[in-house]
Amino acid sequence: MNFHGWIMRVVLWLSAGLLAAAALSGQSARSSGQPVANRELLEELATAYHILANTGVVDAYGHVSVRNPADPSHYFLQRNLPPALSTAADLVEYDLDSKPIAANAPAGFTERYIHGEIYRARPDVMAVVHFHAPEVIPFGVSGVPLRPIYHMAGFLGVGVPVFEIRDIGVTDMLIRSPELGQGLAKSLGDKPVVLLRGHGAVAVAPSLHVAVGRAYYTMMNARLQAQAMQMSANPMYLSPEEATRTAAQDGFERAWTLWKSEAGPVGARR
Repeated sequence: MNFHGWIMRVVLWLSAGLLAAAALSGQSARSSGQPVANRELLEELATAYHILANTGVVDAYGHVSVRNPADPSHYFLQRNLPPALSTAADLVEYDLDSKPIAANAPAGFTERYIHGEIYRARPDVMAVVHFHAPEVIPFGVSGVPLRPIYHMAGFLGVGVPVFEIRDIGVTDMLIRSPELGQGLAKSLGDKPVVLLRGHGAVAVAPSLHVAVGRAYYTMMNARLQAQAMQMSANPMYLSPEEATRTAAQDGFERAWTLWKSEAGPVGARR
């Protein structure tokens, strides 16, 4: 074989390899049920599940969703699975009626209506976290308002409403229907956080990182406020101006970077 023939054989061999790799990549994208463009978003969402579990915001229960930026009438939410076990392959796309887009989608969370109805009511919201951290529960049942007591929770300064599910009917406390989701969204209004009496809380934000940060620092503020109230009948809360000035932080990006490194690679706990 002359030199030219050898070169052509190498070129053909490399081309075949590249085509095979492309085919496998396409097959992987199809098997996940998601366009390649969504892969990074889904990895971020799976990471958020790990972060929330690793920081104690959620345990075996609780969930976080993100709106599909390519189609604001859709959102992504994990299938019915403990948060710490999340991978990108476990995420399901829903419409605002909280119906899965894929006909063969796995079983989802009963309370997915929390997400669909909030996205419907709040076009500004791009991510929603529902959590049951014990620290927040007393503030939903005691009549004591949750107020910002330190600078990381200034976003609470606009007020934290409480959703009373009994206003809609006697239930098992879960948001199992569009009607209950709509009632929760109405209680949330234009606020970043709402408490669910005897159930937990919901934090919303215009980005996934901020929603996760708000959930975590809501939990921490509740813990600190309870401690301060044991020490004094009149804790010194942030003033309205202080709350406004501290609300944005840095979008909680430094916190996200730390939490992501501590949570480890997505899927490592499978």
